[in-house]
Amino acid sequence: MSGSGNDFIVVDNRDGRLDMEPRILAERICRRRVSVGADGLILIEPSSVADFRMRILNADGSEAEMCGNGGRCVARFAEMLGIAGPHMAFETLAGIIRAEVNGPRVTLQTSRPREIHLHHSIQVDGDLREIHSINTGVPHAVLFSTDLEAVPVRTLGRMIRFHPAFQPAGTNVDFATVLDGHTVAIRTYERGVEDETLACGTGTVASALIAATLGLVASPVQVQVRSGETLTVSFTGNGPEYEEVFFEGEVRLVYQGELMADAL
Repeated sequence: MSGSGNDFIVVDNRDGRLDMEPRILAERICRRRVSVGADGLILIEPSSVADFRMRILNADGSEAEMCGNGGRCVARFAEMLGIAGPHMAFETLAGIIRAEVNGPRVTLQTSRPREIHLHHSIQVDGDLREIHSINTGVPHAVLFSTDLEAVPVRTLGRMIRFHPAFQPAGTNVDFATVLDGHTVAIRTYERGVEDETLACGTGTVASALIAATLGLVASPVQVQVRSGETLTVSFTGNGPEYEEVFFEGEVRLVYQGELMADAL
């Protein structure tokens, strides 16, 4: 499945059919060009508190607390398979996430953002960088730039992701440009993928909320991601106290198939 260019392998594992450690499976089948290839592996498992439980394994095998685009993908998948209705709630390590599915368009009500810190500076490769940070289910560092094309996302993002200021968990890194009072463009270095991705749901929300907290944009915010798609973030409340945060965009079910032994 693809959520605005963020791609995932989604498996219905409610019956415990997987006989391999999920971390190892994710590492093997997420390899591009030699296996299926994806940004992550998503498992649907039983839940006693919601319609189902979502587990998200990054391409490097690490387990993430939450994934916005992955959440949109799993919501549509669950609705298509009859696991849940078009209005659903699913369990994640970041809490209960609510979703509404309307064909290929999926809206998530995300967990309340926390740990919003503005205007802190860190030394990166000899330069002092102003960074804003927020947790939108997973940690994000947001930097603003006037020229996104010139940003060395892979190298600079990696240095910030592993910077001592964000250890031991590390952070995702978003580079953002405000285009007008309701529009932001971003590029993201994703922790666990360890590279720039075409989209990042929690990064989309993080960038929109940081820009709003700084007074640069107002809800709803259109966020342009690297795949060329535009996602919508809407919210109530004023930063840093946001009450309801919604994240909306299209999801694609690309193919369904059987995994062969050679993929492992």
